[in-house]
Amino acid sequence: MQRRRNADVIVETLDLDGKRVVDVGCGDGHLTRLMARNGASVLGVECSPRQLAKAWAADKVADERVVEGVGQDLPAEDGSADIVVFFNSLHHIPPEHMGTALAEAARVLTPGGLVYVSEPIAEGKFFETCRPIDDETRVRALAASALRAAPGLEMADEFTYLHNVAMKSYEAFRDRIVSANHEREEKFAVLDGEMRALYAANGRPNGEGGMEFDQPMRVNILRKTAQPE
Repeated sequence: MQRRRNADVIVETLDLDGKRVVDVGCGDGHLTRLMARNGASVLGVECSPRQLAKAWAADKVADERVVEGVGQDLPAEDGSADIVVFFNSLHHIPPEHMGTALAEAARVLTPGGLVYVSEPIAEGKFFETCRPIDDETRVRALAASALRAAPGLEMADEFTYLHNVAMKSYEAFRDRIVSANHEREEKFAVLDGEMRALYAANGRPNGEGGMEFDQPMRVNILRKTAQPE
């Protein structure tokens, strides 16, 4: 499997310049800002108060905006976007709402618009390290199934690659995992010894005091079907 960086993949795959993009589950807004730097007009959508605070505190790079909202009820008008991005976020949407979230993506897209879905595959050293805190095997499989039945969308492409997850320290690793779901804090406290051991065993020292982990990724590109005349 080819090694590639997540950021490089999205920039190389999507023609972002001049496009209107909705970034669903944008977290702290790092991808929203990346796409804005590459010429897109981006609306980031996030529901976590902790992540929203980080996104709103960051310096703007262009005309990007981050607003509170959820994928199953996007705060965007019909036909107002050229691209909708789910970057590591579709599997975080409650399973009963995944299909609705994809229908919402189709709603806000122009005919022929694209949905870019990047999901971590439930395997690899990074997944195994995180698994005791939150085993996402089932929800990631459900997200993949939802893509196959996405209303108003047709599959245009699918590919995989190996992303390298770099962590400066165990504390940075913990903070990253907890940032997506504050309920994981208690599990980290209970499993501290086990998690430190997994972090040390599964990571590759990067020579700078941190660790690197392999994480296989799958990208699906879906296209909104043309409206019947």
